Amino acid sequence: MNVDTHYRSDSDGRSFSGLILRGSDGNAVGAGTRVHEGVQDALMAEAYGLLDALLYAEQHHLTHIIFELDSLYLVNLVQSDRQIWKSWGYVVRRCRGFLHENPNSAIKWIGRNGNRVADALAKWAAIEPNMDWTINKVKLNYPPQFYARKYVIDFFRILGSAVNGMLCVYDWHDHKNFVLWNPTTNEIKVVPHVSDRIKNSKVNTVTLHGFGYDQVRDDYKVIQHVNYDGVRHDSFWEIYSLKSNSWVRLGFGGFDIPIRYVSAYGNVYMNGMCHWLGDDKIEGKCVVSFNLSKEMFFITPLPFMCSCFDDDNMHVLNNLFVLNGHFTMITYHKKTTTKSFHISILGEFGVKESWVRLFDIGPLSCIEQPIGAGKNNVFFKKEDGELVCFNLTTGMIEEIGVKGGRCRCQMMIYKKNLHPIGGKNS
Repeated sequence: MNVDTHYRSDSDGRSFSGLILRGSDGNAVGAGTRVHEGVQDALMAEAYGLLDALLYAEQHHLTHIIFELDSLYLVNLVQSDRQIWKSWGYVVRRCRGFLHENPNSAIKWIGRNGNRVADALAKWAAIEPNMDWTINKVKLNYPPQFYARKYVIDFFRILGSAVNGMLCVYDWHDHKNFVLWNPTTNEIKVVPHVSDRIKNSKVNTVTLHGFGYDQVRDDYKVIQHVNYDGVRHDSFWEIYSLKSNSWVRLGFGGFDIPIRYVSAYGNVYMNGMCHWLGDDKIEGKCVVSFNLSKEMFFITPLPFMCSCFDDDNMHVLNNLFVLNGHFTMITYHKKTTTKSFHISILGEFGVKESWVRLFDIGPLSCIEQPIGAGKNNVFFKKEDGELVCFNLTTGMIEEIGVKGGRCRCQMMIYKKNLHPIGGKNS
């Protein structure tokens, strides 16, 4: 983070700070302006600028950060053990404490030429004081439960959608290790992976199917399918309640409801229901919808063009998203040099005839797969890993300056929630 201040002796005791936060690739991800009253000199102004940077880092839970200032004197003070008896000395002590608690952070001096953007923001603070801007992206430190695996990025997934500022992050390898995570507050709730009934039993497969919010009971829930020793008729469904922090076995047979295809894009949450792609023995390829309040399932067969595919060869893939508030499926042929993407929305759950094919995108070259959707945009991963955004209104593709993971890449709309997990929603 680059920090600079603008102060003049004739400025009625006011100083102006400019902050610019950059990612490891050098691209800006955040910026801010601040104004302080009662400033006596330029050094006090620089100290207040450093305080603004510290508060910004703490507010956004940044633990791997380098503060860059063009005040060599202030940087040397922080890096020394000298006692500061000035009124702003507490800023130096606070910065030392932050660096001690976050050993991956540091403070460094930078020349004025390298601090020009922060300097411009400091001067702009007089026009737009105390403003914050989020630019492009910010890196999140994922829950520590998933640091253990050597290839961690290949083994954890986000189940369904972001729900009221919470994510359900799970171990893709066996689905038995998962947490509820609020990235805004960095609060983590470790979920017990099995009920008391099966803790001492030999379970062959546990498959997570959905995470969402029960609006009637004001509760967050996770639904999973449990299979004993590969015996299909002994399988059953369980639902986890955050309020009770326990699992309850559902009252219908495990073989009656299609289980989901284990895909990063085959499940989504929308309006109190969890949805996933499955294969019904009567209807064939379908969308399975589970109402979290009524604890009831609905099955919607896929349109003919979307149901004629071979899962083993994966010639045609279907991905589920929420596009501009509509339940959406994107279908494409995987084994082609150039790909065309077909976007359909569902008008009524349980009614096959209510599928409406809205858009056809392509053919596009170098595009690997869709990874998410927003209001009027669909996000894709290119074959080289770069992420792009397709605007459905303009028909234009724009690179967003982010590179996706090697195997799987997920994108979702996230809204901040400052309340504790299980607390009031905002």
